[in-house]
Amino acid sequence: MHAPRVSAGEGGAWRERLSCAGLGGRGFLVPPDSTKEDPTGEALPKSPWSSPPLCLRCTGVSTRRSKLGVPVGHFFPVERCRLPPVGRVEKFIGILSPGVALGTAGGAMSSKFFLMALAIFFSFAHVLIEANSWWSLGMNNPVQMSEVYIIGAQPLCSQLAGLSQGQKKLCHLYQDHMQYIGEGAKTGIKECQYQFRHRRWNCSTVDNTSVFGRVMQIGSRETAFTYAVSAAGVVNAMSRACREGELSTCGCSRAARPKDLPRDWLWGGCGDNIDYGYRFAKEFVDARERERIHAKGSYESARILMNLHNNEAGRRTVYNLADVACKCHGVSGSCSLKTCWLQLADFRKVGDALKEKYDSAAAMRLNSRGKLVQVNSRFNSPTTQDLVYIDPSPDYCVRNESTGSLGTQGRLCNKTSEGMDGCELMCCGRGYDQFKTVQTERCHCKFHWCCYVKCKKCTEIVDQFVCK
Repeated sequence: MHAPRVSAGEGGAWRERLSCAGLGGRGFLVPPDSTKEDPTGEALPKSPWSSPPLCLRCTGVSTRRSKLGVPVGHFFPVERCRLPPVGRVEKFIGILSPGVALGTAGGAMSSKFFLMALAIFFSFAHVLIEANSWWSLGMNNPVQMSEVYIIGAQPLCSQLAGLSQGQKKLCHLYQDHMQYIGEGAKTGIKECQYQFRHRRWNCSTVDNTSVFGRVMQIGSRETAFTYAVSAAGVVNAMSRACREGELSTCGCSRAARPKDLPRDWLWGGCGDNIDYGYRFAKEFVDARERERIHAKGSYESARILMNLHNNEAGRRTVYNLADVACKCHGVSGSCSLKTCWLQLADFRKVGDALKEKYDSAAAMRLNSRGKLVQVNSRFNSPTTQDLVYIDPSPDYCVRNESTGSLGTQGRLCNKTSEGMDGCELMCCGRGYDQFKTVQTERCHCKFHWCCYVKCKKCTEIVDQFVCK
């Protein structure tokens, strides 16, 4: 349903606000001499406004749906907004800033400064929006709080920070999915921290909004891994939620019986619905990238392609590692009959596979046609399951606010190791401090009939080493 037309200004100046695809999209100003159709399919009337000194951007989403039943993810960035002629702008500024004589040279100068300040404001706001991420659902997830379901409470999706406009639309349509999006993000973050626990960059979270901070603004190997493992986490969580009957739009897996399964084994049970998890994760996670528009050949467009590639690599890793699980039936465990189903691999196995892809990630660049190509053409081109990056990694040895590096000062290291967790490499040659600490562990455990285990507590003084 469209929002009403609003008349404003003199000389017939007006603007029309439209909702995009009936899904609550933001309105946009109509450009002059526009006869194109908006995303809702209706022709836009002509506008009397003149030149475009400033253009705001808003997006709509297609109403076409996939077999899954969700919007197919084709977003329509609409950069066709216009301001009124200069005289009307000055009058508008005069309303905001009474006492300024806009008809004089000083007034004209004030209007220019105002427009400049307005442009800077919107640019700054855009940076803040880009700094947020749906990963924040894994840090402080409001969907797990019972108070969000109280009648009359603030709508759930408006409380979720970091969602893009397309992701908010999917949230409104599939609110019961959001808890598992958050669980998937949390699973990805934890796995990232496990895989990089002995690295200079250890996947540290810096806040609940941007999660990993400014380091994700660099298209490095580490960013590639983070995008891949978080997308994989969503596939994992959504597939399990379907199997457990937690979602209204999916159930057990309907995967076809494997051809190599013995004929006397039954194909049934309730398997993880990997097909649904993969498709919904693709729609939700990729929505942010697909609705962003940048000039062809720009750095931003290269980052979009990089992010989309790594998202897909994470999802495919989960999909390809899923395997058949079976359960025996028969008298006294004779296993004369087996029932088999499709089951997700343990997520640690997914993390290990992505970590190997991280170590062999391909350096890419943007060619003249706006496509990512390998920097070193002598190597084999990366597949859809490989990770790619476009920027070298920053120096993680020292703290740097501009790159988001936290440095390694104060990190524990292993004096006897020659690997990345060793004090020589972890401390970047700065040396380390030694101190003693008391550790308490369970020891001398005994099983008592029936049925509990009783342990003693043992204390031990150990040496630990910390980077200077």
